[in-house]
Amino acid sequence: MEILYWLIIVGFFLLSFIGLIFPIIPSVLVLWGGFLVYRFLISPDELSLFFWITMAVLTIFMFFVDFIASRHFVKKSGGSRRGEWAGILGIIIGAFIYPPFGLIIVPFIAVYAVELTQEKSSDEALKIALGTIAGFLSSTIAKAVIQLGMIGFFVVEVIF
Repeated sequence: MEILYWLIIVGFFLLSFIGLIFPIIPSVLVLWGGFLVYRFLISPDELSLFFWITMAVLTIFMFFVDFIASRHFVKKSGGSRRGEWAGILGIIIGAFIYPPFGLIIVPFIAVYAVELTQEKSSDEALKIALGTIAGFLSSTIAKAVIQLGMIGFFVVEVIF
């Protein structure tokens, strides 16, 4: 039965990375699913308090990574508040329209169009739309690295 539990844990970990491409899947919460399967079905006492505190801190940090990166790149490129929201909605809608490419194309078009309505020039709107894509890609990479670290810490805790 333990082999089945380990397969479920690995499945949760893989699904958490799929969630980076499909934002409808809450990556970090799925990752926690793997930790909790281990905790409740394999070894209730093996993961330390330090592990749980570290995972909680990294989880909170991952929620902020999206907002920090997106806002930084949009503001740095001169984007408006409406442009920020267009980027966020574009990512959500893009997840359902030809993923993973929709995650780049839809927010780009949405931000570009919204910034044009904010009386920005075509070049300014293009710069802001590219900034939105840079923010999304950088936050996705950061979250993937953090998730790998969380999984690595889990493996170290289990082995040692």
